[in-house]
Amino acid sequence: MRIEKLKQNFDITVKLVHFPLHPETPAEGVSLDVLFAGSKAEERAARQVRMKGLMDAEGLPYGERTHTYNSRLAQELGKWADTLEGAAALHDALYKAYFVEGKNIGDLETLVALAQSAGLPADAARKVLTERTFKQAIDEDWSSSRKAGVTGVPTFAAGGYGVVGAQPYQELERLMLAVGAKPRTA
Repeated sequence: MRIEKLKQNFDITVKLVHFPLHPETPAEGVSLDVLFAGSKAEERAARQVRMKGLMDAEGLPYGERTHTYNSRLAQELGKWADTLEGAAALHDALYKAYFVEGKNIGDLETLVALAQSAGLPADAARKVLTERTFKQAIDEDWSSSRKAGVTGVPTFAAGGYGVVGAQPYQELERLMLAVGAKPRTA
């Protein structure tokens, strides 16, 4: 993955900041046919092919999603996981559940099961989600994203500059060099 390659090649710290992509999505989700109702079937198919190509280029699996789901609780769970050892396993599980398996990552039971499958304590995950322990942290991320002018995901930002979308590694490397990130020496 590009981010892993950047971390290998530059002395940088990567911080995930969450963004409210379709925060109005209800808990049960929305079919992509409804979400993109104004689009023609061939446009939706082309969008799917493009996403599959981008994911293939990254070496990531990608399924044919039929729905979009509200990711707010998943973001809160991920923020909690970031305070623990093994957060990457949960982030990977969330990605796979949503983009490969088409699971509802806004569903409490689905999220608890994903946390447990990633080696995190299910009871603690349930408590974080029911008590909304990381709600404020995600509110702050969303506010930060809006202030920074983020309009889509992924957005890569550093030193007051940024690039939006799935960018080739060379673009991310240019961003790092432009902001003075120190290359690692072999």
